[in-house]
Amino acid sequence: MSLLETFQLSIKNILGSKMRTFLTMLGIIIGVCAVIVIVGLGNGMQGYIEESFADMGTDSLTVSIMGRGSSRSVSEEQMYQIVADHADVLKQISPTVTMSGSVKIGSESHSGTSVTGVSEDYFTMKGYEVAQGRGLQYTDMTGRKKVCVIGQYLNMAYFGGDAVGETLKVGGTTFTIVGVMAAETSDLEEGGTDDCVFVPYSTAARLSFTGTIGSYVITVQDADQVSEAKTLVENELYSIFEDDDAYTVISMAEMVDEMNNMVDMVIYILAGIAAISLVVGGIGIMNIMLVSVTERTKEIGIRKALGAREGAIMRQFVIEAATTSALGGVLGILLGDGLSAVATTVIARVMPDTPITVTPSIVAIVVAFAVSTGIGIIFGYLPAKKAALLNPIDALRYD
Repeated sequence: MSLLETFQLSIKNILGSKMRTFLTMLGIIIGVCAVIVIVGLGNGMQGYIEESFADMGTDSLTVSIMGRGSSRSVSEEQMYQIVADHADVLKQISPTVTMSGSVKIGSESHSGTSVTGVSEDYFTMKGYEVAQGRGLQYTDMTGRKKVCVIGQYLNMAYFGGDAVGETLKVGGTTFTIVGVMAAETSDLEEGGTDDCVFVPYSTAARLSFTGTIGSYVITVQDADQVSEAKTLVENELYSIFEDDDAYTVISMAEMVDEMNNMVDMVIYILAGIAAISLVVGGIGIMNIMLVSVTERTKEIGIRKALGAREGAIMRQFVIEAATTSALGGVLGILLGDGLSAVATTVIARVMPDTPITVTPSIVAIVVAFAVSTGIGIIFGYLPAKKAALLNPIDALRYD
């Protein structure tokens, strides 16, 4: 009997008892479906993490300077010089100073509004656009001017969309609004991305009484050079401080990789747990194939009496088990794709601010199908072996 004939006979036997076959495949269907949905959710989470961190700049480094007590520190001129000396790797630099104190517009105070002192290059480094007025300029830094650029939320909520030329207060100091950022998100809300104020870093440092600036953002010429750039900046700072504890250099790209690795670990664990259903499904297939061997004992005896070899008998039952399992895998894949689409819709409605798209990968689908088929072969081997070893005389006498 050829492989095609064996396969056709397997399909005929499967269709002969549809309900029993479906119940047999159920464990495979559930296992494959669960693995596909979990992997798809992991892909969606990784995509969301990368998109979220893209706004922070995966081509940038965040440098924090703690110094060595009062004996040794580093000035912004030295930091700018480090970037200038390594222009082949490092691109731009901006000091950043976080200002404390609430923002006051008219008689209303806003403690949730972020106020940051930055350089004139900061908007270019972050890819921010100025929708109205102008951005911060070099003369604002050198003159320590009390000017600011605000986010679109403040512009629309408190200035009617025409904030340029108006004033606000930060910690009691009055700032003139010279520019308005383009909206970064579609939802303008308090405490969101667009609820922000940017002022010259020199002004922020003076008003915050910090004396020296302890935080910088540095961009690199090429995103592939982030690791090299981090090592370079660390070496330069070590030559100044001679102490690893005097500074920290954090790469956004490395943070994304670490978070993705954590997500991968969780997904692998969950997928492994879900894969237990595949083993349960395999046991179900083995059980039903043993029953099938018992039910078809006389048929096996007749075939062996007519000259069928043990290999042919064994191949028939293995192919039947593999076909049953493969069909379960296909149904599981279809169900997994459908549930992934449903999960994406549910997440979008329940968490509109967290757009996670559940996207099953082609690799996961191929692996799930291959594993489901392999389980059918593995767990179908024992019943097939039992069928092949039946004594034809005893089989023909079986009632």
